[in-house]
Amino acid sequence: MLFAQILNGDLGCASYLVGCEEAGEAVVVDPPYAIEEVLAEAERLEVRIVRTLETHTHADHVSGHGRLALEHDVPVSIHPAARAEYPHDPLEDGAEVTVGNVTLRCIHTPGHRPEHCCLAVIDRTRADEPWLVLTGDSLLVGDAARPDLAVGAAEGAEGLFHSLRRLMELPDGVEVFPGHVAGSLCGVAMSSRGSTTIGFERRFNPMASIAELDAFVAESAGVSAPKPPNLARIVELNHGPFLGAQPAPAELPLPAPESQLLDVRPVSDHLAGHLPGAVSVPVSGTSFSTKAGFVLDGSTPVTVLAADASEAGRAVRGLHSVAFLDIAGYVLGSGPEVTQQATIDELEGLIDAGATIVDVREHDERDEGYIPGSRNIPYRLMRACCPDLPDDLPIVTICNSGPRAAIAASMLRAKGYDARPVVDGGMADWLARGATAVSFRRCGN
Repeated sequence: MLFAQILNGDLGCASYLVGCEEAGEAVVVDPPYAIEEVLAEAERLEVRIVRTLETHTHADHVSGHGRLALEHDVPVSIHPAARAEYPHDPLEDGAEVTVGNVTLRCIHTPGHRPEHCCLAVIDRTRADEPWLVLTGDSLLVGDAARPDLAVGAAEGAEGLFHSLRRLMELPDGVEVFPGHVAGSLCGVAMSSRGSTTIGFERRFNPMASIAELDAFVAESAGVSAPKPPNLARIVELNHGPFLGAQPAPAELPLPAPESQLLDVRPVSDHLAGHLPGAVSVPVSGTSFSTKAGFVLDGSTPVTVLAADASEAGRAVRGLHSVAFLDIAGYVLGSGPEVTQQATIDELEGLIDAGATIVDVREHDERDEGYIPGSRNIPYRLMRACCPDLPDDLPIVTICNSGPRAAIAASMLRAKGYDARPVVDGGMADWLARGATAVSFRRCGN
């Protein structure tokens, strides 16, 4: 058997190539929209991709099944409950897809979505029992998938409970390879590790150890993680018809009229000089695609501001992966607008001078301690929640360590506010100094 895990660290997504060396064939499971890495891996393994298997209709990233079908004539299989609008073969419970000596057996595991399936992988040269299982967005390393992206949270959680029980019937030694690792929005407490075993998860995964349905539903349905704002658009694209490759963006002398300007250079470059109205989300930072998806308007074209064509290309690929396809082009270089930043040492003085402190962390993070009198507006909500902020005094944005504060400040500055991010530090540094802070514990914690 040939096996390769292909991780997208930006989105926390995993794709898989599973094949037979003797047959020279492989299937790809949950391919990314940027299929080039999958094709390169198939070439390295000297196999031909003969089929795409989708565990479900993804809601957090655009799939590459359309590109593989249109550009390489690769057929697609997915469970009938997906009601896919593209040409596909049904992948029902118990169905098997075989390449040479390797068989992938479908296990229907609804919960995350009604059509969700896992794939037990059997290497007939070793045994007739599964060697590993690809669990998609059901069983994750140290976690279980969220149940609220396709149906009501309680309904999804009930399905997920029964699906996890079914997976726990597999032998302890079966290896588990999930569709997501840390960084994805499809779970809450998942590990950054790329694999585990059924036995380990049976013993140590808190969601797998809840024996009562009502208790599981209460825990699972209580998920508080934000939903991707362009979730509906991503699902629509993945539902069909096939989506092909997008044209390469062109370099522009100036940002396209009526477009939103996204500065993907490092934060330090943005602060030193950028074009007016630019929102800063560095492509070199963590979770670029997810963050960009939260701060951009999905109905407006995007112009990318980058240091060079390579950086612009990386950003455009990341934007495509979360369904931002209307890319007007890219511009290179810096600009005349400079952003003044605040430091932890300056914070008390700014507070005394009347500055508004905006804590841009999530509400549960703020519960651990916050600056008295500060406002709490998570960075991802800044576009919708900032109109009532004062515009006659500085606004200081702060998060745990700087990146989200920089994004939020750029969004505020694009609207005309004197916003200054705390970039080199954050609430952890404020608390470490013994500075005044308030902590809040929710009932039951």
